[in-house]
Amino acid sequence: QVQLVESGGGLVQAGGALRLSCAASGRISTMGWFRQAPGKEREFVAAITSFGGSTDYADSVKGRFTISRDNVKNTVYLQMNSLKPEDTAVYYCASSPRFGATMVAQYTYWGQGTEVTVSS
Repeated sequence: QVQLVESGGGLVQAGGALRLSCAASGRISTMGWFRQAPGKEREFVAAITSFGGSTDYADSVKGRFTISRDNVKNTVYLQMNSLKPEDTAVYYCASSPRFGATMVAQYTYWGQGTEVTVSS
């Protein structure tokens, strides 16, 4: 059983930055960040493999967001820079047993989400 707890969300002005954290209990492998804006489907943001050797990003966040992990602390991070109003959403971290997973259905465990609001 894996439990995931996100933190670090909040209100920020456009152009600002936030760092999200996802603390995990239990064994985790590929980790991903997803987001869901009001009235929209949950979408992939970024993923990182077990030892951080491979990362993947949605086109909409490439060059602005960075995913990383600290396997000693069993924590995954999402550094978000140059935030835009369209980044406003609830952000979720998730764990998948599949290498490099990027689809919602490939993820088994989910956190409760942390809200990010970017004002213009």
